[in-house]
Amino acid sequence: MIKIAKSVVTALMLSCAAASAQTLVTVNGTPITQNDVDNALMQATQGRFNQVPAEKQAEFRKQVLEQLIAKELIFDDAKKNGILDSKEFKAEYEIVLENIKKELAIQVWQQKELQKVAVSEKELKKYYDANKEEFQEKEKVHARHILVKSEEEAKGVIAELKSLQGEKLKGKFAELAMAKSTCPSGPKGGDLGYFSQGQMVPEFNDKAFGMKVGTITDKPVQTQHGYHVIYLEDKKPSSTRKYDEVKPYIEQRLKMEKFKSNMQAKMEELEKKATIK
Repeated sequence: MIKIAKSVVTALMLSCAAASAQTLVTVNGTPITQNDVDNALMQATQGRFNQVPAEKQAEFRKQVLEQLIAKELIFDDAKKNGILDSKEFKAEYEIVLENIKKELAIQVWQQKELQKVAVSEKELKKYYDANKEEFQEKEKVHARHILVKSEEEAKGVIAELKSLQGEKLKGKFAELAMAKSTCPSGPKGGDLGYFSQGQMVPEFNDKAFGMKVGTITDKPVQTQHGYHVIYLEDKKPSSTRKYDEVKPYIEQRLKMEKFKSNMQAKMEELEKKATIK
């Protein structure tokens, strides 16, 4: 694999905060931009690059940049060796161009057909009223925790906290989480954010959902990860999302259903008119 200069890697790391057109490196005068890297990453991950673990993203970006550099080097050498003027290249190039023309025409045609599809306000509201269970949000809690290896350690944490209330309890809990918790959430004061029923292991889940807001567990909670002391920061009851919130989603869904139905009818019409032997 091609090695890239340390300065290039540094530029790549900083590029997340820079404009997408920023040039990261030039290869024989040809620039490779942040936008080029981003597009290649999205293609390689099928649009799911943001789901790649954060600790691996930088290395992935570096590998993609190296691949783009390699392509430019090979393409440059191919040009110098007359590949673009060869019969083999020209024959393949014509085939590729024809395929691209066909695929692009199909895409534009489909986009225009999709733009013709309309969904009325009445249809949207009818779907919402008939499918409200689809927009139900489960009860959620917002919790913090301190994870330690032994029951004695957990009891010690509880002893430090049990006399506190309100903001003093919350502040001290976050402080102890940062100092003692072995969970990755420790540096964030043990903050786990909001989670729904069933997202955590059963022992942790059952205890958290049974607690009162602003309190801690009076006993350590044991799971396969160790011993937890839990602080319940907030609770959100189950609710149904409002129509205006989900309207764009419903519209897109109904539009695509109509589009598929229209396409089936359109294909049947085109087949009847066509000569297929």
